[in-house]
Amino acid sequence: MTDEKKDERLSYEQARAELASVVERLEAGGTSLEESLALWERGEQLAAICQRWLDGARARIDAARQRAEE
Repeated sequence: MTDEKKDERLSYEQARAELASVVERLEAGGTSLEESLALWERGEQLAAICQRWLDGARARIDAARQRAEE
């Protein structure tokens, strides 16, 4: 399974936890430039996954509110 396919299966909580870990590692320092760049890129991917989950949740809430108003 490709990394992209694995990422699609991450829950919001899993992506958020991994993102927090990436941030901790970056803030701790002591990594090479190459590793720091890889961590940054992974963090961007995880942030995008979290944002998709949040956008989906917002859409569901908006749809439920609209149905309730009808």
